[in-house]
Amino acid sequence: MNTAPDLTVPTAITATDQTEAAAPRIKLLSHGFCIDHPDPELGEQLMANALGVTDREAMDGILRQLVRASVSGGSPDDVNLSFMISMVKSIRPRDSVEAMLVAQMVSVHVMAMRCAHHLANADDLAQHDNAARALGRLARTFPAQIEALNRYRSHGEPAITVQNVSVGDGGKAIVGNVTQHASVIVSEKKPASAARNAPKAAGSRRGRDSAAAKRDAQA
Repeated sequence: MNTAPDLTVPTAITATDQTEAAAPRIKLLSHGFCIDHPDPELGEQLMANALGVTDREAMDGILRQLVRASVSGGSPDDVNLSFMISMVKSIRPRDSVEAMLVAQMVSVHVMAMRCAHHLANADDLAQHDNAARALGRLARTFPAQIEALNRYRSHGEPAITVQNVSVGDGGKAIVGNVTQHASVIVSEKKPASAARNAPKAAGSRRGRDSAAAKRDAQA
């Protein structure tokens, strides 16, 4: 029984060269497709790196799905396919889960632009409405996929960015969204200067009261 080779081990180029090298093109045939590269083994390695997969079966499966999604006018379109593979490579999927999600993302984008084309060339109201609804669903799906990819890459932890936070003595920092309205803000604390002067004022009043009492006694 033959097993698929481990495509994570480079054979003719270094890992750095693999990262920078362009993915080979796919040559569409009457009975399928093939990787257009003078060195078949190296071509598979480069394509696997571009798609973010580690074995031949995964690479072949993702490629077949992209070929079907590239169909235009009833047959696969090599221009669409090259664009989709290039977009997958630019997003840099890092494992099989990301490879599948990114393949969906580029496919949804291609379908959305196809619907946009149909919408622009609609001949009647029915065609216009159908294309508009499809475009709307796909347009909402794409950012949801981006969010899913970002959440997966950050292991589900939301990103929190705090910038230029300054807290004075005795103050409290608030993390989150804070909305203030000037008309309803009421100060519940006396100014520090008033608080310092309060004991002195009380002492002065007691002194005046004592002096008045002595004068009354002498009289």
